Amino acid sequence: MSDGSGGSGGGGPVVHGFPHLDAVRSAITALYRRVSPDGVHAYATSLAPSDAAFSDLDDLHPGAQRVAGAIVRHLRLPQARVVVGFRRMEHAASVELTAGPEYFIELNDRFRTHRRDIGAALAHEITHVLLHRLGLELPGTRDNEILTDTVTAYLGAGWLLLDAFRQDAVSSQKLGYLTPEEFGYVLAKRALVFGEDPSVWFTSPQAYTAYAEGRAEALRDLRRAPLAGAGWAGRRRYAKDRRHAGEHPGGVRDPAVPYAFEDGADGPRVSFPCPTCHQRVRVPVRGRTRARCGLCRTVLECDT
Repeated sequence: MSDGSGGSGGGGPVVHGFPHLDAVRSAITALYRRVSPDGVHAYATSLAPSDAAFSDLDDLHPGAQRVAGAIVRHLRLPQARVVVGFRRMEHAASVELTAGPEYFIELNDRFRTHRRDIGAALAHEITHVLLHRLGLELPGTRDNEILTDTVTAYLGAGWLLLDAFRQDAVSSQKLGYLTPEEFGYVLAKRALVFGEDPSVWFTSPQAYTAYAEGRAEALRDLRRAPLAGAGWAGRRRYAKDRRHAGEHPGGVRDPAVPYAFEDGADGPRVSFPCPTCHQRVRVPVRGRTRARCGLCRTVLECDT
């Protein structure tokens, strides 16, 4: 986990918006593919705030070990013993990924006095351990760190990372590679699946705002044609594109829209990303229909 706008720190400006949204969606798909829907649903309850609580009265090393142990248990890593140390370093934290059974995490020395965010830093690093054990990784440091942030949030420990985002007139702090709004987006995607409201755990006012913006983006995923919940403008654009595809079979897909038309053995079909896991779903073009995503098993009401 690095410093600055992509990691943790108070120096550089914090990047906002959704610049990594495609990578985040790909990471959610990769998680479902590797862990399976049943595996994802094993994390239906988020890490409790009490398990990550760390006050200035707690002894540093025993407290860090306690929080690390809670995150290990939450991420279903019972065989992983995490040893936490502190040292001066450029980044917020690092983890030594070995065959185990012990994993060594080093946190930046500043966490000695910023203890409320120790849980957030540990959540990211311990998720690295989980992904290492699962053999799930993406090429390149950037995409792999985005994967780690996304999985941390989607499996119920990443609300800590968004809550670590704080800003005032003279300083700012953010942990992780995702923007605050992207963390909000992933947390909202999780909330839609499990019926949770992570905002009740936020202590940072800026986290509330970022979550609201991320949730709005996540809800837009549910209102894109050919889903039945699409708005009037989306439905009108879809009907126009459907006519054009019928008149020009084999035409080039418009990257501005999420769906694409193709010829099938039983007639024209449309493919589009599942709003839950973003695996592409293919259904016949025949009006109202119900489809089940082959990856996450979400049942989708469509109007094709």
